[in-house]
Amino acid sequence: MTPTADLAIRLARASFNRALAEADLAAVGPLLAMDVVMVTGTDSAVIAGRKAQLMAWKREFAAKPRMIYTRTPETIVASPVEPIAMEHGVWQGVVHGAAQASGSYSAKWREVDGAWVIEAEIYLTLA
Repeated sequence: MTPTADLAIRLARASFNRALAEADLAAVGPLLAMDVVMVTGTDSAVIAGRKAQLMAWKREFAAKPRMIYTRTPETIVASPVEPIAMEHGVWQGVVHGAAQASGSYSAKWREVDGAWVIEAEIYLTLA
């Protein structure tokens, strides 16, 4: 993996985390592929497509109290033959500074027109 791809994905993930913390729906959208798929951790709900995921985040942002999710990458592996990469890491959901849920995740990224976007994410709730 080139250091550039690793750094670019880590920066994109940091932007995604910041957008979630700030409830910034407009900042989340550009980080998602049009046909992005998310499989949630606890109930394995499948949220397919950028529009559906943005609607889910809009609901999350309106929740009282609101859980703030953070994903922390541990490894990123880029394909040597395609503009794709896998990110593996840990996630945590926090309400008022107290952890409410956590686990591990994997995310597939694709470079499109020079920007890395999330194509798929799958979460495992461990706590």
